[in-house]
Amino acid sequence: MTVVGGGLAGGFLLLCFGFAGGIVGHIKGSSFFIWFLISACIPVFGLLTAVLYRYESDELRRQCPGCARIVKLHDALCTRCGTELDFPDVAIVPASQQRIASPGAS
Repeated sequence: MTVVGGGLAGGFLLLCFGFAGGIVGHIKGSSFFIWFLISACIPVFGLLTAVLYRYESDELRRQCPGCARIVKLHDALCTRCGTELDFPDVAIVPASQQRIASPGAS
């Protein structure tokens, strides 16, 4: 009986770590499902990695010369048109800083 109880408790603990990592990853702009899997498979280190991972909205951006889509600065290819992107001379401010500046300008 204790083996079943221990298995259920361990499974519940993995599920809790998975949800915690998924929520943290989603808050930072990444995929909930991917961070859920990472945190559930590697409980303590997965959650710690999700906490220390960068915020996607803080990344610099640039404009694709082929289709004018705004993409992250670190992207090598445009996901819309497939244009290979060289490192630009000018970067666009991150989305998080643009949101801060917008309410005062409106």
